[in-house]
Amino acid sequence: MVEDDPKIREGILDFFSGKAPEYDMDVATTGSEGMEKIEENVYDLILLDVMLPAMSGFDLMVRIRRTMDVPVIFMTARTGEEDRLYGYELGCDDYVCKPFSLAELLAKVNAQIRRAKGAVLDDVMRCGNIEIHKRALTVRVFGETVELPPKELAILTILMERPGWTFSRDNLLDRAWGMDYFGNDRVVDNHVKKLRKSLGDAGRQIKTVFTKGYKIVE
Repeated sequence: MVEDDPKIREGILDFFSGKAPEYDMDVATTGSEGMEKIEENVYDLILLDVMLPAMSGFDLMVRIRRTMDVPVIFMTARTGEEDRLYGYELGCDDYVCKPFSLAELLAKVNAQIRRAKGAVLDDVMRCGNIEIHKRALTVRVFGETVELPPKELAILTILMERPGWTFSRDNLLDRAWGMDYFGNDRVVDNHVKKLRKSLGDAGRQIKTVFTKGYKIVE
């Protein structure tokens, strides 16, 4: 959630924690802080105010859509038709005008997350010559099944969630090993090396982004 009004922030946090405790919500109070968090983490959905300090929600929306298709719901007092149409033109998935019902907002969040996850849960994730069949937990490369150890499969799945998006070593470490893992993040490099070898020629789709981390490309 990127929202500079403390009353709105606390109201949403309190309501969601009571009605949807399964959601783990991160918070930013400015557009620039929101962009930093979005670049460093992977989110299922973004709640975005429009009138923000440092960078407007509209400007932030433009930057988000350059790299990802994560669902975005605008929350704003700008209720004019031109503003709403502009928000949809920029690629938002829904536009909620303040003041709004917290129950309705949660319903919209649930719907957007279900819709977004449905594309992944349809079983197959594809990027170039690599396929992951999620229900069967199998990987196919150039049409042939490849057996991967759990950590390499986890890394590959994370990368394929957002082709072209750079994931930091810390992010991969947290998601594949868990937040309570305290080992050296270079363990990620070792597993990526093994993953590339297992994928054969398709391993070249996994690119190292200098000083940043890794990404997968078509």
